[in-house]
Amino acid sequence: MCKSGFRGVMVVITSLLFCHTPPATAADWTRFRGPNGSGVSQDTATVPTTFSNSENLKWKVRLPGPGSSSPIIVGDRVFVTCWTGYGVDRGNPGDQKDLRRHLICIDRNNGKTIWSKAVEPVLPEDNYGGMFAEHGYASHTPVSDGERIYVYFGKSGAFAFDMDGNQLWQTKIGTESDPRGWGSASSPVLYKDTVIVTASAESQAVVALDKKTGKEVWRQEAAGLSSTWGTPVIVKVDEERIDLVLGVPYEFWAFNPDDGKLRWYCEVMETDSYCSSVVTDGGIVYGIEGRGGGSIAVRAGGKGNVTDSNVVWTGRDSNRIGTPIIYEGRIYFFSGGIANCIDAKTGKEVFQSRLTGASGRSQNRSGGQAGGSQLAGGRGRRGGGGMGGDYASPIIADGKIYFTSRSGDIFVLKATDTFEQLATNRVTNDSEDFSATPAVSDGQLFIRSSKHLYCFAAP
Repeated sequence: MCKSGFRGVMVVITSLLFCHTPPATAADWTRFRGPNGSGVSQDTATVPTTFSNSENLKWKVRLPGPGSSSPIIVGDRVFVTCWTGYGVDRGNPGDQKDLRRHLICIDRNNGKTIWSKAVEPVLPEDNYGGMFAEHGYASHTPVSDGERIYVYFGKSGAFAFDMDGNQLWQTKIGTESDPRGWGSASSPVLYKDTVIVTASAESQAVVALDKKTGKEVWRQEAAGLSSTWGTPVIVKVDEERIDLVLGVPYEFWAFNPDDGKLRWYCEVMETDSYCSSVVTDGGIVYGIEGRGGGSIAVRAGGKGNVTDSNVVWTGRDSNRIGTPIIYEGRIYFFSGGIANCIDAKTGKEVFQSRLTGASGRSQNRSGGQAGGSQLAGGRGRRGGGGMGGDYASPIIADGKIYFTSRSGDIFVLKATDTFEQLATNRVTNDSEDFSATPAVSDGQLFIRSSKHLYCFAAP
């Protein structure tokens, strides 16, 4: 029996037409961390290595409010979420009835807003404060199939909008709260004709919704999901089978994405919460976590408890909140101002090196600069680092790794087997929180803060 107490209960089963999502172009970045959550750009356009508010800045746009969600790109449009009205100021959060979540569509060519849609909240919401205020009410990155935009707004539910901003449907999934009061942050993913939502805090469930109608297709509930913040990945096991894999406290779970039934589970690291997302390559699922630490590689497939049969290797690597990234047989991850690289086949260390900040000083364990005060970057009690550390995940484009710290230092490294830091960039000296993972498309790099969306491109 699963250590986390899996008690899957199918609520609704409907037959699914085998119809794949329309393929995105190589340049599109249509979900959290791009293609299948890999974080690796598939296009070959040159992405700038150095950038600032005066170098390689194509445009900069002020957002209506803060958010930790990442931008996505579909064609010539950029989509991003944020919130206003409540919880913008920790000292005076205001009234929950004034809370509004926004989906914004921006022209990628000039940064002009094409349309913006506001969504009223389902009340009561989680109170703004404590660790919840570290990320807030817009933490779930949208996902698109090229025809619609799907967003998840926690207690207010899942939504679908067409490309002109018309709301097509809204489905409430749950109104519970995480026992710790941390809220939820998992982003929706697409599979065939469904939108799959990890409603970890709101209903301790993974739920699949029909893309066209928003009707519930299947639901699986489990107590361990209440401490899960990662986004699931689609794993191709063989020509006949696809698994939906999610990291939860103490275990990996793999579901049948067609009906939600649990296929296999594996005991992994000893952590009572799973903040990052699992990553996959070549049918292997990898995870590196921070609360309690630990790393593992598990071969996808099988049935039931595969702990004794499918574990490829285990390690003692420690991550934090950001998701690792795999590239050319190597896994890169960043924690406490340290750049780490391990071999994907063996889990053995390739390199571990301290990052150098924009001021020339090395980064300390909390993500700030050692030996001096850092620029305030957060909405909370501290600067951009500290507390839970950096939130953004690294991405790879043009053979380079881009990693954003909460304080606003954006590091660029060569994606090779030796540590080579190419640049450290700052795009503002103002107080802004950089918690979102960057997006990249056709040579343009999109970076989102609590106040602005930036677009950088080489001339």
